[in-house]
Amino acid sequence: MLFRWSLKRTVLTLLVPVLALIGAIEFWTTYRTAVDAANSAYDRSLFGAIKAIDANISTESGGVAVELPYTMLEFFELTAAGQVHFYVSTEDGLTGVGSPDLPLPPVALKSRVPYFYDAEYFGDKVRIGAYARKLDKPVGASANMQQRIVIKVAETLTSRSEFIDKLVWQAARRDIVFLLAAGGLLALVLNLTIQPLVRLRDEVSSRSPLDLTPIDAASVPVDVRPLVEAINLHMARTQQIMDARGRFVDDASHQLRTPLATLRTQLDYALREIDPDNVKQALGAISRQLDDATHRTNQMLSLARADAAEVTISTVDLQSLAEQVAREMVLPAREKQIDLAFDAPEKPLPVLGDAGLLREAALNLLHNAIRFAPERGHVSIRLGQSCGNAWFAVTDDGPGIPLDQLPRMGERFFRARNTTLGGSGLGLAIARAVVEQCGGKLVIANVATGTGCVATLYLQLATVENRQAIERIALLQS
Repeated sequence: MLFRWSLKRTVLTLLVPVLALIGAIEFWTTYRTAVDAANSAYDRSLFGAIKAIDANISTESGGVAVELPYTMLEFFELTAAGQVHFYVSTEDGLTGVGSPDLPLPPVALKSRVPYFYDAEYFGDKVRIGAYARKLDKPVGASANMQQRIVIKVAETLTSRSEFIDKLVWQAARRDIVFLLAAGGLLALVLNLTIQPLVRLRDEVSSRSPLDLTPIDAASVPVDVRPLVEAINLHMARTQQIMDARGRFVDDASHQLRTPLATLRTQLDYALREIDPDNVKQALGAISRQLDDATHRTNQMLSLARADAAEVTISTVDLQSLAEQVAREMVLPAREKQIDLAFDAPEKPLPVLGDAGLLREAALNLLHNAIRFAPERGHVSIRLGQSCGNAWFAVTDDGPGIPLDQLPRMGERFFRARNTTLGGSGLGLAIARAVVEQCGGKLVIANVATGTGCVATLYLQLATVENRQAIERIALLQS
């Protein structure tokens, strides 16, 4: 089974070891605190025994005499829950009372400053308190005024260890409860945090396959909003593709139904005819109808590409592109004996757009102009620039367009009422879709004097500011 890493598992994997480490540090800190607290309390008691013994030391007899406070020592021994040892002697060790084999302190003692240390005495771990002070009256043959008396009192660690263990286990139980509560709270918070994602999943899963309406980004937390916006962007793109596909199917059914029916009729007529001349005429009509159907199909494919293509904005030399388009349409112009004029600046005219799509738009404009221009008519191509834009204009001397229908030119399948030629009404629609994809616009108008029409593509010049503006518009549209 494929292992899938989840957000909840990731958070737990990261936080549980951290909580365990914090718990270990807390336990160690608690242990050290308990040891220090126990030592502080028991050492005070130990120092109390030292002071009691010190109060009963006498050197009047020329030696060291100690009147032991038995009642206090018994109480201290009872409190320590173990054995208590003591040793009182001069610093040179020549005169002493008690247990002389008690371990020596690891450092030199300072006068009237108690020092506590751990040691081992007859196999038992003991805590020893050592204390030194100057004698008021030196003792012994080599006595001097700097002679000091040293008092050492030792107790076994039984009671002290039990006290420390009790404190540590109480703290450990508290820490375990805290960690369990923190873990439970973490799991609860994770579940509550993931609930918006669960609701989002349920909402998307419950939709029909055709429902691509945007998800309400305001209903999710701010952290999840970028994900919802990305999903909405993806659905919008999918909706655009589906719309383009639907339009293509509608266009195909609209444009091919009539030509196919006509072809069927013409073919049936040719099959019934016996006269070779009539059959030849019928086959010629079928050939022309097939050419028309092929042209319409190519236009529909061009329009579908313009709708769904991923536009790559780059710098295109409009002057070079216009020359190429003009050369491609020389033969169709000659067939109608049309005067094809070309007026463009000699220097390059860089614009922003998709070279392939712009060529498609220019070809459609020029094809329309040659088609609607009369025999021995005039078609001109002019290029120029103004106000940060470049323009590509195609002018013909055809019948022109009724003024009330000018705003609708460029709509799919729309044809002016004064046209007598067949057609699909897609040429201008292709040009408009392409130029708008490239951040420009198509303007269609009648010529100022005489008859005819002028179709102009306006494109942005290749500047850094224009490129950034087109990219922002494309992002908003997507």
